[in-house]
Amino acid sequence: MRAVIVAAAVAFVISLFGTPVAIRVFTALKAGQPIRSLGLASNEGKRGTPAMGGVVFIVATLFAYVAGHVALTTLPERQIAQEQPTMTALVLLGLLVFCGAVGFVDDFLKVRKRNSDGLSAKGKLLGQAIIGTGFGIAALYVASTNGQTVASEHISFIQDISWLNVGKVGSVIVFVFVITAMSNGVNLTDGLDGLATGASTLVLGAYALIGYWQYRHWCADDTYARASDYCYQVRDPLEIAMIAAAAAGACVGFLWWNTSPARIFMGDVGSLGLGALIGGLAVATRTTLLSILIGGLFFIITVTWVIQIVSFRTTGRRVFRMVPLHHHFELAGWSEVNIVVRFWTVAGVCVAVGLGLFYSDFLAAVG
Repeated sequence: MRAVIVAAAVAFVISLFGTPVAIRVFTALKAGQPIRSLGLASNEGKRGTPAMGGVVFIVATLFAYVAGHVALTTLPERQIAQEQPTMTALVLLGLLVFCGAVGFVDDFLKVRKRNSDGLSAKGKLLGQAIIGTGFGIAALYVASTNGQTVASEHISFIQDISWLNVGKVGSVIVFVFVITAMSNGVNLTDGLDGLATGASTLVLGAYALIGYWQYRHWCADDTYARASDYCYQVRDPLEIAMIAAAAAGACVGFLWWNTSPARIFMGDVGSLGLGALIGGLAVATRTTLLSILIGGLFFIITVTWVIQIVSFRTTGRRVFRMVPLHHHFELAGWSEVNIVVRFWTVAGVCVAVGLGLFYSDFLAAVG
């Protein structure tokens, strides 16, 4: 637990004090976020606010992961599940960094062109697909000494569903879909001050708890496995908990400056990176289907966006005033702060229900 707490604390401190530095640097570079008005009150006065703030919490997460491993070296040998960086860490942090890099290119093009047109949608999807395929192959084909892989050939809910075996190729395809869907879900949610940051913090916090719980009830822990018939077949759960906690702490530090009125935006570098990390956490913890509930806000915003697009292209009618969904409520007269707080509430309820299902499954198994 010490390593997880250290990682979260270090990430928080780096992000909290590093974000003002980033604000000054990006402001000096005139890396302001191009804003389209679209008749939205929330967009007034935001022109010129520096973007690409996601760089800060990505860097903070990486440094915090190293700090967590330093903390591990202070523990008695029997408590150290893995001392060196693992394939799990390489996959999760790789998704965060490389999908963040796709977002960075998008943000850079927006700043350079001085308009809101960055990478095309096809360009983003291609980048996400290539990255997802690469790390999906690593997650499925590179096993640890005991044969455990980061991802599984089964579709998972709270654990792997035994009868839903899709094979290695099918599992890579599922991996790419989960990463792409979650990455774009967080990206769509990032439209109001602090909205995506706060919601991501809740989801990442949930995965820190799940990862640590799985570590405490891990099948690879001979002491626990001999004492109980119920354990979690995952790889490197302590790494999962450490990375999730570090990212959550980094988001909290960033939120200090990103909440209304935002002094910096996370940009696509932040939203695409965070979404990819959350998708990776879902696969690594064997909670792929449960992540739909844990990340319920992202799911709702994505589904309503799809409904709007399909409805408009097939019937010429809009179901919502505007998508993503938070803009619908803006046009309905809700204030930006009210929308953010209420959407955070929705995100929190979804996380609570998801964690409740996760824990209830454990109680049912050991009861």
